[in-house]
Amino acid sequence: MQYEYFIGLRYTRARRQNLFVSLSSAISAVGIFLGVAALIVVLSVMNGFQKEIRARILGVAAHVQITGLDNSLTGWEAVAAKAREDPRVLAAAPYVNGQAMLALDGNVRGALVRGIDPRLENEVADVGAHMVAGDLARLQPGEFGIVLGAELARALRVVPGDRVTLIAPQGLVTPAGVVPRLKQFRVVGMFRVDHFEYDSGLALVNIADAQRLYQLGDRVSGVRLKLADLFESRTVTRDLYRSLGGDVLISDWTRSHANFFRAVEIEKRMMFIILTLIVTVAAFNVISTLVMVVTEKQADIAILRTLGAAPRSVMKIFIVQGAVIGVLGTLLGVVGGIALAVNIDVVVPFLERLLSVQFLSRDVYYISELPSDLHLDDVVLVAAVSLVLSLAATLYPSWRASRVRPAEALRYE
Repeated sequence: MQYEYFIGLRYTRARRQNLFVSLSSAISAVGIFLGVAALIVVLSVMNGFQKEIRARILGVAAHVQITGLDNSLTGWEAVAAKAREDPRVLAAAPYVNGQAMLALDGNVRGALVRGIDPRLENEVADVGAHMVAGDLARLQPGEFGIVLGAELARALRVVPGDRVTLIAPQGLVTPAGVVPRLKQFRVVGMFRVDHFEYDSGLALVNIADAQRLYQLGDRVSGVRLKLADLFESRTVTRDLYRSLGGDVLISDWTRSHANFFRAVEIEKRMMFIILTLIVTVAAFNVISTLVMVVTEKQADIAILRTLGAAPRSVMKIFIVQGAVIGVLGTLLGVVGGIALAVNIDVVVPFLERLLSVQFLSRDVYYISELPSDLHLDDVVLVAAVSLVLSLAATLYPSWRASRVRPAEALRYE
């Protein structure tokens, strides 16, 4: 081992006469530890939010949607067959979208009514796997059955078997004026996808009943597609537009729900910048700690210079000492951050029970549980930023130590 490393490590372990210097070194390491751990946990939680939102939205929505120019599509079978010619498209299903009011015993709620084909719906969405009562197969044409989101059913205070009145915005023109169109539907099931927007505002009916309700005839609102790789949706959308021509509108999940994913991505970047400031503050503590060490060790530096140590060697000594603080804090932060990020689903419920609070209310946030998705590249990035800041913080104190003049330092010794 070169003597610079030996002396630097010895200075790190030595008991100093100035207790404040030792305390400052410990605080610097703890600051780096907390900053790194917080960064890893926050980035993992933001990744978890992004993953959960994507999974829950795409469990109900589609990877790609094809609609007509006037929000109605004629001959959907030919469009679906043309889309399925692309090997990246796994399944296609028609749908009808419409707005309506649902009412029962004075309880009224607005909802998005989606007409589906129960046989094809499970191929493009996962609603059937999230049924808490009933089954999508009970949506038979002509029977006017309806499947409600769990929160919507709770707001209306209905259970399977009850009949709700559906009020369509398209009115009937009569001699007495425009009368709203009313139809009673029997609740045949409920679903919960753990996404409050859908659980509280989506109702599913048979596509034939929706066509009759909204007077579409044989037309539908569009066709929904499921892809083998959802991240190829933009490429598939572009290719389908070329093959289907300009008589249809094609959108993918990155556009129809871009606000959610853009918001999460922006928040992730901002949290990274903000929490990096914690590590930066800890790095400034390293600077102040090393400046005090240099002041305390001026006599030692002068002796080393008298024995022939070059200024560059003196710099190495204090760089090593500061690097030890940075590396130790970074390693502890990485270990602590990974441990907390992996066990966030245990820690957060424990804190909620301990403090008798709920951090994410189900009726306020899209996701009521704190998810975590640890990425190796995030851990490497955080550790690298911490080490670079820690090493950069050692340069000025080390340079100042190399500028100590032996004669002046030993004058009063």
